[in-house]
Amino acid sequence: MIKEKVAVIGSGNWGTVVAKILGTNVVQQSGFEHEIKMWVFEEMIGERKLTDLINEKHENVKYLPGVSIPENVVAVPDVVEAAKGATILVIVIPHQFVNGVCDKLKGNVHPKVKAISLVKGFYTTESGIRPISHLIKEALKISVCTLSGANLANEIAQEKFSETTIGYKNRHEGKLFKRLFETKYFKVNIVDDVLGVELCGALKNVIAIGAGMIDGLKLGENTKAAIIRIGLLEMKKYIKMFYKGIKDETFFESCGIADVITTCYGGRNRKAAEAFIVTGKSFEQLEKELLNGQKLQGTLTAKEIYLVLHRKGLEKEFPLFTTVYRIVFEGLDPHKIVEDIV
Repeated sequence: MIKEKVAVIGSGNWGTVVAKILGTNVVQQSGFEHEIKMWVFEEMIGERKLTDLINEKHENVKYLPGVSIPENVVAVPDVVEAAKGATILVIVIPHQFVNGVCDKLKGNVHPKVKAISLVKGFYTTESGIRPISHLIKEALKISVCTLSGANLANEIAQEKFSETTIGYKNRHEGKLFKRLFETKYFKVNIVDDVLGVELCGALKNVIAIGAGMIDGLKLGENTKAAIIRIGLLEMKKYIKMFYKGIKDETFFESCGIADVITTCYGGRNRKAAEAFIVTGKSFEQLEKELLNGQKLQGTLTAKEIYLVLHRKGLEKEFPLFTTVYRIVFEGLDPHKIVEDIV
């Protein structure tokens, strides 16, 4: 039997946690080659290359310090080399880098490769918003599943129980990815809804920006709950307005309501939005100060959503998404978050 060869494209906080899970599972499960190559955007940590440190210490000292990575996970600084011969690509990078990575991988992937995208966000064009899974599929001419859920990386690194959702089009691939990802502490459910899973994962970050503003304004838990409820409704409305075939049940999976809740209480977007209110600093500055090299997705996604709403004259249909955008990018009084959504 031909064994599946796995490559992880990305090595940030979440990418490293995923590599930890997969590095263990490919050894315990049949049908997988044991070595996993993980693409690392090369950085210097002091006088040492990050890839050398990861391969020497079996720990991502920059993005996941203190957590051991299995020794069969090998850090590689060249994305083409990392993907060479792989039949499974696990893509987990900030969405603004997907285009560049796909350009490098074109013509350099296994003819039978398939991918699973853990990327949060969209690709914006003049005609609207394109899901990242579509971009990957069209660029590399491969099938793409998606994974998203209430998955704060540091908690999963500590092996605290959580759930996730995998969206598939081909059920065989969905079951393969479930086997690759699932552990006793990381429960996987698979659903026939690639786009629904992916889009929930992107839009929830905008809701979390709103929730963080509520925390910064000290408006209390009732107000925050209202923002979460309104945000969930706008998320569902937006997704179903612009994309066909989205299943209602998907919004009740881990990728839907559960991810909205956990991101609004524990994620980086909430944290940065609270600091934005409290300190008055820009999101760009706070990203550098608070996120240790990680990227903030919620503000960029808010802008991308608003461009579509504005172009189509739909701002009033989505008052929370519109108000979050205007606070972040137009200097609107943050208190308007509760005044302009009623």
